[in-house]
Amino acid sequence: MQPLWVPTEQDVTEATLTDFARFVAERTGVNTADYHALWRWSVEDLEGFWHALWDYFALGDIAGEVLADARMPGARWFPGTRLNYVDQVIRRARADRPAIRAVGEDAPVRDISWVELLDHTAAFARTLRTLGVRAGDRVAGYLPNIPETIVAFLATASIGAVWSACGQDYSPKAALDRLGQLEPTVLVTADGYRFGGRAHDKRADIAALRAGLDSVRGTVVIGRLGLTVPDAISWDDAIGGAGTPPREPATEPVDFDHPLWIVFSSGTTGPPKGIVHGHGGVVLEHLKAVALQSDIGPADTFFWYTSPSWMMWNFQVAGLLTGATIVTYEGSPTAPAPDALWRIAADVGATVLGISPGYALACIKAGSVPRAEHDLSALRTVGVTGSALPASSARWLSEHAGDHVRVSSISGGTDVVSAFLGGARTVPVWPGELSAPFLGVALDAYDPAGQPVRGEVGELVITAPMPSMPVRFWRDDDGRRYRDAYFDTFPGVWRHGDWITVTERHSVIVHGRSDSTLNRHGIRMGSADIYQAVERLPDIAEALVIGVEQPDGGYWMPLFVVPAPGAELTDELAALIATTIRTEVSRRHVPDEIIPAPGIPHTRTGKKLEVPIKKLFQGAAPDRVVDRNAVDRPELLDWYRTIRPGGGRDPR
Repeated sequence: MQPLWVPTEQDVTEATLTDFARFVAERTGVNTADYHALWRWSVEDLEGFWHALWDYFALGDIAGEVLADARMPGARWFPGTRLNYVDQVIRRARADRPAIRAVGEDAPVRDISWVELLDHTAAFARTLRTLGVRAGDRVAGYLPNIPETIVAFLATASIGAVWSACGQDYSPKAALDRLGQLEPTVLVTADGYRFGGRAHDKRADIAALRAGLDSVRGTVVIGRLGLTVPDAISWDDAIGGAGTPPREPATEPVDFDHPLWIVFSSGTTGPPKGIVHGHGGVVLEHLKAVALQSDIGPADTFFWYTSPSWMMWNFQVAGLLTGATIVTYEGSPTAPAPDALWRIAADVGATVLGISPGYALACIKAGSVPRAEHDLSALRTVGVTGSALPASSARWLSEHAGDHVRVSSISGGTDVVSAFLGGARTVPVWPGELSAPFLGVALDAYDPAGQPVRGEVGELVITAPMPSMPVRFWRDDDGRRYRDAYFDTFPGVWRHGDWITVTERHSVIVHGRSDSTLNRHGIRMGSADIYQAVERLPDIAEALVIGVEQPDGGYWMPLFVVPAPGAELTDELAALIATTIRTEVSRRHVPDEIIPAPGIPHTRTGKKLEVPIKKLFQGAAPDRVVDRNAVDRPELLDWYRTIRPGGGRDPR
């Protein structure tokens, strides 16, 4: 197999990672010229690596030890050291480029300077203090992806308060399931947002949300649609006095592990878990992941299609830590046409564009040719995450985005608000594979007995702590939920819940979630392999495969397919699906039957509901397996409840 992309001598020379490796070599005498040698050192000498990273980015004085306790869970990083996330943003302020470029479906690009960003942050922090917000209090956001959301987050963090947000596509019930746990002091929201060519009035939802948040002392409303929300503070009033004269936020130094934000799990199998991350862990992890692994710096414009509900919003904001310009987009990725994100990337001069595998597939099926239709000369990297990126889609991106563009698939999670593995500007890219574990990530693949495996499928595990592992779960005082989430299978080792294969090249293939593993005749298989084969067929819009252990000892593996508009599941199409799976994956992956479905249910961050649907088939009560408010199309669950073996087409 030929690599999709190989770093040139210029890539290696210019990469920030190369400069960091040189810094480490001069500091330690360790040979770090090769990425994998640098990675091995970074996980074998955790204290040395994270101390070097701290010094490389000149983060200030360290009060004492780097890693006082390396046990998992419970690792103690930088005890006694104090800092504030916002200080690192202030350090990067500059006059020659905007801090944020704001884009909407029907609005021109709006640039926000660094002076304006920090000035508005300082002004809003003053309003928060006036409303009684103090260090440790929570500020909740119910917001679209707009610059004001970033200002509200930075202002919250600057005073040591804790930020948490979700997008306005969430219903009031789903938002309350998350934000209601936190007893926030202030709610920051918008009167509505624009998506898919429509204005979405959110006043009724805001009223329902406010009614459920008894702790809220004040509501600040950003005007997007020109609507009036009663008994609320307008955004203009909340930042009143900004610019006369411009000022920087007065930041509150906090402990390394002081909560910065609370992000939430999908909440499909119970109340969403509030995952607490600290200031210091996020600063270190994001500088590493954004500056070193992604090579994003002061000359870059960083655009990832995301929402405040998804950890990639937090990840993109980290571009400010490196002095990059970041891009917010309020709108649909396919409005007014499937190539909307490529058009925006060209308009803003994006050097790094982030998309999902689903978006790439939609562009493939629409016949888009981004390199021919848009000026992508500034683009250097296309990042991809959300699910496994098929080799065919990786090849398409490489061919259609431009020969100069590196395709960088990454995989991680809300749990660490970062990636465990992905790429680097100094490492080749292989189709269908993630190039390498990230620095400082002691990644391995384990068999069921807890032994490392190579060249075969194993559980993704992390054998040493990372600074951005959760400080704790919210309302988990004894730590039981935290331990059960990651450490119940291999004591002292983080089990993430993904099936992976580590190759002889040190690259990694992600096969899908291990808790929805297909297991035929003792052979473990990943669902992602099937999706990669089936969803590229022009007559298939989307697919869902489930493996169900039956009471009689049998095993039923149906494949649900959503036909593309104008198509239907005929015997001929079922046979083509089976042949495609048999040829491109394996004979074992061919389903027992293929069933046409009206749709595939997802979490609100786009993950297919494999485990809840499996539990429905095994007889579990719907209200015990999934919270309908956490599902994008909850009505589909009722349809899946009606399905029994023998209701589809035999693919053989």
